[in-house]
Amino acid sequence: MKRILLKLSGESLMGSSSYGLDAAALAYYAGEIKKITDKNIQLGIVVGGGNIFRGVQGASKGFDRIQGDYMGMLATTINSIAIQSALAEIGIKAKLLSGLPIERVTEAMSSKQAIEYLEEGYVVIISGGTGNPFFTTDTAAVLRALEIKADVILKGTRVDGVYDKDPEKFNDAIKYDFLSYNDAIDNNLRIMDQTAFTLCKENDLPIIVFDVNKENNLLKLVSGEKIGTVIEKK
Repeated sequence: MKRILLKLSGESLMGSSSYGLDAAALAYYAGEIKKITDKNIQLGIVVGGGNIFRGVQGASKGFDRIQGDYMGMLATTINSIAIQSALAEIGIKAKLLSGLPIERVTEAMSSKQAIEYLEEGYVVIISGGTGNPFFTTDTAAVLRALEIKADVILKGTRVDGVYDKDPEKFNDAIKYDFLSYNDAIDNNLRIMDQTAFTLCKENDLPIIVFDVNKENNLLKLVSGEKIGTVIEKK
């Protein structure tokens, strides 16, 4: 792996809190990221906004779906600024681009600019989703991975891969070491949404789902160890 796209959920930034941002969680992720940037891995990051606001849930509570999705995009920007700040604290230079640019805070997302920054040694954090309502941050992550020509998407979760049912609720859940795109789509596995899977399938972009909260897992993955669940063509 020379260039990767790391997808983090907004909820991962809550740490032990029930809402918002946790300084210890941000410091942990920054430390894990430093381990791979020290190996000269080019890294793009997309983070969700569910720790602050999720558009779909907002719509279910009476918010207009379109406005709710824009609120969710702003939430991803808050999280992205927090990650950028945490990286700066330990000496990692990062650029913040956005599908929903905010003057004085982010630059507009540009494939050409993002790749230039990656090649200059910056971590590139891409906020604002796709910049359009009705698309999840998983779909945004795939889109950005394709735009920066990433080798793989690493989707960090709370569990060590993909299971046939929720391993946090069922002790007999069975883990998959490998899945094809079609397996994921046909079985309606909810690791990513169908649009994201379809984009990966059409562009032959592999996904690895792994436990991002286990120390050194990110480093082990980029070093070639078999961790988590690989989703790609058979």
